[in-house]
Amino acid sequence: MSKPQQTIKQAVSYQGIGLHSGEPVNMVFKPAPENTGIVFVRTDIEGHPSVRAHIDNVTNTMRATTLENGEAKVFTVEHVMAAFSAMNIDNCYIEMDSPEPPVGDGSSAVFIGLIEEAGIQEQTAPRHVYKVTRSHAIYDGDRFVVILPYDGYRITFTSINSHPLLGTQHCDFEVSPEYFKEHISAARTIGFMKELEQLQAMGLAKGGNLDNALVYDDERCLSVPRFDDELVRHKALDVIGDLFLLGPIEGHVIALKSSHELNSRLARSIMEEIRETQP
Repeated sequence: MSKPQQTIKQAVSYQGIGLHSGEPVNMVFKPAPENTGIVFVRTDIEGHPSVRAHIDNVTNTMRATTLENGEAKVFTVEHVMAAFSAMNIDNCYIEMDSPEPPVGDGSSAVFIGLIEEAGIQEQTAPRHVYKVTRSHAIYDGDRFVVILPYDGYRITFTSINSHPLLGTQHCDFEVSPEYFKEHISAARTIGFMKELEQLQAMGLAKGGNLDNALVYDDERCLSVPRFDDELVRHKALDVIGDLFLLGPIEGHVIALKSSHELNSRLARSIMEEIRETQP
């Protein structure tokens, strides 16, 4: 017996600034009908153009995941998407008056809070959970991400970083609303002072600070860590967000030093399988 699709019960809003753009943004989550998916709506553009959060609409994966459909462009969607994935929200409109969601505290925690504030509404139509039927693997030098057929949804991630305070970190868990909320959602994105000037010259990380990112210089952590292994927990969060561009799936994801680009390539590979197996 398949579970029903879910949306939120009522509209909720949040204001902040974008991580990379530094631009102020008003964001509103609104309930959406069955089979809508997660749809971003640009209320600051005439006609309010929208883009569905789907792997086919990904146009860039440098430092963040970007979605585009005509005039509707949004980027750094992965932290919002991770929250919807973990909380099993299938349908929602996300209205924004800027191209980037608010960074919040650099994690998914604020979006989990918004979903809980709005409440979760069961719908009538069944959830379409795609169970991966064969393995997919994406390799890039010493980095990889694979997915194997599995009864459930599991993430195993290993991150290796040369920084003396980071080193090798590992996490392995079944994705559930409870586990994600308690152990993963609050993990923030990571940044290095030596990269900051370069990123800002590229127009990125303008909204980052020591509270909404885990920032390191060559020897120290300048922020206050929330977990000893916050880096790998956030990397797992990114995988969950990036793969929700397929909708709900079942499989065991195993990753070593993966990135938005590799996650996106894996999602495209799984999408080919979905299209082959569905009429």
